Amino acid sequence: MPNGYHDRILRVNLTSGRITVEQPGLIYFRRYLGGWNIIADVLLKEVPVGADPLGPANKLVFANGVLTGLPLSGAGRNAVGAKSPLTGAFGAAEVGGFWGAELKRAGYDAIIIEGESPRPVYLFVSNDTVELRDASHLWGLPTKETNEAISAECHDRLVRCASIGPGGENLVRYACIMNETKDAAGRTGLGAVMGAKKLKAVAARGTQPVPLHDGDAIRALARWLADGVRKGELAAGLHAAGTGRELEGGVLTGNLPTRNFRDGNFAGAEPISAEDMLAKIGTGMEACWACAVRCKKVVQAGAPWEIDPEYGGPEYETIGSFGSDCGVDDIYAISKANALCNAYSLDTIATGTTIAFAMECYEAGLLTDQDTDGLRLTFGNGEVLAPLVRKIAYREGIGELLAEGTRAAAAKIGGGSIRFACQVKGQELPMHEPRFKRALAIGYAVSPTGADHCHALHDSGLMKTRENSPLVASDDLNPLGILEPIPLESLGPEKVLAALQHTHLQVLLNCLPLCLFVPWTMAQKVEMVRAATGWNVSAYELMKAGERAWNLARVFNYREGLTAADDELPERFYGPTTSGPLATGGIDRAALKEALRDLYGMSGWDPETGAPTAGKLKELSVGWAISHLPGRS
Repeated sequence: MPNGYHDRILRVNLTSGRITVEQPGLIYFRRYLGGWNIIADVLLKEVPVGADPLGPANKLVFANGVLTGLPLSGAGRNAVGAKSPLTGAFGAAEVGGFWGAELKRAGYDAIIIEGESPRPVYLFVSNDTVELRDASHLWGLPTKETNEAISAECHDRLVRCASIGPGGENLVRYACIMNETKDAAGRTGLGAVMGAKKLKAVAARGTQPVPLHDGDAIRALARWLADGVRKGELAAGLHAAGTGRELEGGVLTGNLPTRNFRDGNFAGAEPISAEDMLAKIGTGMEACWACAVRCKKVVQAGAPWEIDPEYGGPEYETIGSFGSDCGVDDIYAISKANALCNAYSLDTIATGTTIAFAMECYEAGLLTDQDTDGLRLTFGNGEVLAPLVRKIAYREGIGELLAEGTRAAAAKIGGGSIRFACQVKGQELPMHEPRFKRALAIGYAVSPTGADHCHALHDSGLMKTRENSPLVASDDLNPLGILEPIPLESLGPEKVLAALQHTHLQVLLNCLPLCLFVPWTMAQKVEMVRAATGWNVSAYELMKAGERAWNLARVFNYREGLTAADDELPERFYGPTTSGPLATGGIDRAALKEALRDLYGMSGWDPETGAPTAGKLKELSVGWAISHLPGRS
């Protein structure tokens, strides 16, 4: 009997209604672990070249990993993937909450959704019961009402749903998938794929414990982390207020994006920080499955805002995208926009950044009151956030344009508006400034999913040394050979190596999957996988799993026509901000290109095309992927 996984993958064909179970075996799960690797394997082998992301040939993959559902802090995560309708490239997102653990307890490691239903349906998974059910009566409902209706139909309040709201149903290119009502698989538009397939939700309920090789070791790790949090020795800031704390520091460094990444001064940081938010409208902190960190804020407000606590509260990315990036310093307006995004299943990063783009177009005269349905899209006008979120979700008026994302919207607006589109490969930038953290410039440019802050290196800490030691203060990077402090402004080979090693480590977390906010060491991650599975894994083997997933995603993109020419930042970031700490200069274009050439060399990628070489794919034990490189067979 396997441990840490079930060796059971559901395949659901929405066109025919056929449901089957596949068992790929030990080698598959040890090599891939789960998450990104399963997604990339399915997309490369089964989605035709050039497939329409919103067509029936695309496949939607929900993938757990060998740590999902373990009674450990950070182990409540799952990954979701498909060909992205936002970028046309590899699409993947990771999400917490309880749904992934519930699916694992139902006895399944992943679900492959294929085809397209002729009518709205939801998938019900409960141990050996797996069936498609009519969802016509659910179509059009927000996520909260969807969850409540499915729970009532199943006569079980513990049923967990991964669902979409009107944003996914109306094929907003950056629609997300919500685990329950607070946790979003936010990036790359996977909710639109779900909507195109007429799949309203996947409801999971499991009663089977996850099989473990050494349950005592898992429980000991869980106690260690919980004790550290309780004593204030681990994750203290996250436990107290989650993300979005001390935003004034972001203003002082230039890291807080302001008015569509254009400006550098923002006086409203303190009123929208996590500390002020909790003091004004916070009701407490919540946790994902089995997690002691409890980093999730919950907020509530009455009239005129009517902010429902069932939709949680804004995290840093949401505070930045609807707040400083739109020039808004009203925590009520930001929190309402967050609640609506969760209700409608919209990525808060892309939604806020797209609104900021529209505000700059409006102030530049490229959008008029007639275009905006009479809404004054000036920076700082928090009153327009909620109406715009609604219009985007329902593709009404200006929302029809903005629902396509900044790259496509700029192509329609014209007038040079592309210079205001802060996106990479079509995906909007997260709320971290690459002109401040230069390793992010590398990470954003090369990411297969478009700009992403979770698997890119935030290198501001690489200047700090350990106490009484010349070593750089990084418990993760020291064991990977990153030993010396690296200047913040550097784009040299030492920064490239650190960025590359860090990326492989972070993508590993997308395969296990494991939350990046929980301070597990690499040695503990190895111990977890050994205790869960019984495999004699090493840190090297786990890192290779992350590198494998990274390379397979790169192969998928190259197959779909993306090359080294797409590893580029928006023009704005090669120049300075208008004010603030970053007003003296932007990223050096030539230095970034040289850094990317170094990264290709270190990665074993072709220096001209940026595609993984045959030798690299063979070294990663995925030589089968060579045939998916154009010109190879």
